[in-house]
Amino acid sequence: MIHDSKLPALLKTHFGYDAFRPLQREIMEAVLANRDVLAILPTGAGKSLCYQLPALAREGVTLVVSPLIALMKDQVDQLTASGISATFLNSTLDPQENRSRLDAIRSGAVKLVYLAPERLMSGDFLSIVKSWNVTALAVDEAHCISEWGHDFRPEYRRLRELRTALPQVPAIALTATATPRVREDIVTQLALRTPAVFVASFNRPNLNYHVEPKQDATSRIIQYIRSRGQESGIVYAQSRKRSEELAAALRNDGISAVCYHAGLESTARARNQEAFLRDEVRVVCATVAFGMGINKPDVRFVIHADLPKNIEGYYQETGRAGRDGLPADCLLLFSRGDVSKLLRFLDEMPDGEARDHTGLQLDQMADFAESDACRRVNLLGYFGEQWPEENCGGCDNCLAPRETWDATTETLKFLSCILRVKQSGSPPVGIRTLAEILTGSRAEKLLARRHDQLSTYGIGKEHTVAHWTEIARQLARKGWLAIDSGTYATVTLTAEGMVILRERRPVFLTRLMANDSPAARPRVGDIECDQELFEILRSHRKQVADAASVPPYVVFSDVSLRHMARSYPTADDAFLATPGVGERKLIEYGPGFMNAIRDYLQTNERITFAPLSLSSAPLPKPPKPIVNQTAHVTLELWRTGKSVEEIAAERKLTSSTIEGHLATAIANGEALDPRAFYTLAEEKEIRAALAGYTEESLKPIYDHLEGRISYGQLKIFRSFELRESHTNLSPA
Repeated sequence: MIHDSKLPALLKTHFGYDAFRPLQREIMEAVLANRDVLAILPTGAGKSLCYQLPALAREGVTLVVSPLIALMKDQVDQLTASGISATFLNSTLDPQENRSRLDAIRSGAVKLVYLAPERLMSGDFLSIVKSWNVTALAVDEAHCISEWGHDFRPEYRRLRELRTALPQVPAIALTATATPRVREDIVTQLALRTPAVFVASFNRPNLNYHVEPKQDATSRIIQYIRSRGQESGIVYAQSRKRSEELAAALRNDGISAVCYHAGLESTARARNQEAFLRDEVRVVCATVAFGMGINKPDVRFVIHADLPKNIEGYYQETGRAGRDGLPADCLLLFSRGDVSKLLRFLDEMPDGEARDHTGLQLDQMADFAESDACRRVNLLGYFGEQWPEENCGGCDNCLAPRETWDATTETLKFLSCILRVKQSGSPPVGIRTLAEILTGSRAEKLLARRHDQLSTYGIGKEHTVAHWTEIARQLARKGWLAIDSGTYATVTLTAEGMVILRERRPVFLTRLMANDSPAARPRVGDIECDQELFEILRSHRKQVADAASVPPYVVFSDVSLRHMARSYPTADDAFLATPGVGERKLIEYGPGFMNAIRDYLQTNERITFAPLSLSSAPLPKPPKPIVNQTAHVTLELWRTGKSVEEIAAERKLTSSTIEGHLATAIANGEALDPRAFYTLAEEKEIRAALAGYTEESLKPIYDHLEGRISYGQLKIFRSFELRESHTNLSPA
């Protein structure tokens, strides 16, 4: 086994960091122990370092399978700038350069070699690879190997042949997005042998998620981008034509923008991507063809002008924002019309199983967009991770919860209408037809089927067809009606819906999404610095990068520049202490940047800044608890005798969220019985664990109790204690 004690020194020497990010060290230790590894880490968590650093600690060559030419070049540029011998082999090289690189690899002068799977499997190239001293294999963007993933690439399937050709070489597979099913497929297709599996939290705490109705989308996008100063961003569109139109509209408004899609000639695609990476244009308007492996760390916003086809794609695309850990925003413009368009494409798919799977993914994406629940809870839940807090502090639904309203009458009318259509002997109909029946439409199809004779005909004239349609979708999300996913999506009443109808239970729904500016969020996690000096350093970085023909972030990230603009390093040791500055970059770039800082200090005073938080981008604390409308709905259901689990199932929320609602109500004086939540013995155990503990986070207590007591029980106990303390302090 290779000793891993070299890792911290290599990290500082080459990459300029003093500490590892979560799971990095553990993954590297498994890699150096020659184990097969599957690593699921979110974008920006430092996946590449998990094979790059071990490559420096061991003998031989690490072979890296990468899906895109641009990604290979970007990675090699960054490694070279950090003093690491790396190269790539692909179709962009002329024969002489290709031979030169092959000679360097054979001589042992190269530590990392990047290759596309197509190149690996072409002709007799595998026999050439076998002649190298390959001691490790890394498969980047490993989700591409699974047909159940969001970006399946058939050529990845042949990588099993590489494992056969190099049977003793350990492999690490890395990706930012993989459901449990995709993880299993990666292990199977790559023939990973009893792999060490590492799954980090999918949470990106520095990202703010916002969804709003799509109305006059182009104007909204222009307004949004103009409000962002000179920040860089990506706008995703479903079609090539739309990406071109958006880029043209932005340019006409004075915003530098290019488009990117698979229909462009390869030279045009490369040119536009390079312009974006090098900060020569602010915005790229693109289809999903753009982005995999784009390593630009200072993307401050991602806009989805159209609905993504699935949550995995949405997560991957929003993940291109804020890779440097600084705050970034994700805006999704949502329209049911986008869902209808995508459903029409589904009808053209010949494979029934694939069509059903794609349809399910689309349903999940639409539910995410329309939901009034925490965006972070929904995103993480999709990947099997539970978010323990009630308020994430970083999405529109948490920052500005939508108002709820008593929709009992409307719910009963809609469910009754479904039942009456069925009882009449008419075939099942869709949501819009039901809405037209309720509003008393004289449409020919209704009259032909004698729907005007139903007792529910015209009883909903107080609302528009569009409003009834929105009500129906919320009822579907609650599980009270089922919508068939076929070409003609018909509606049926579920068993749960029959119970609601029969027992006439109270129902509260949420108002529609508002079409307003994104909810304001403090730029928590931003690095306060001397902004004037920061801009000077950015300008110097651009000159250095242009001279070296690399993107500016290859020289230094914005994070490094912000640290320089708050600590004003003018000596080697101080400059080397800056995050992201290694020994090679100190020698290569240090003199120029330190001279710029010295020049600035000749005419400007140093600014003193408050110490930075240990976390680069912590979420703001949720607001103090108040009994809002959604908590009130939970409280009313609790009073009917329902359990936490029953309420959670009915409201399509997590049990933790329901417990949070009840904890809020208790803290605000609601007279509930503690024994409904925990036994006397559990109370004693909680009280003993919390004795003398004053921190807000309950995770250390939860871990100490080894999960015997849930987060919800701990929250509720604290709420009873808080209420008691307020009561004792009140005047008699």
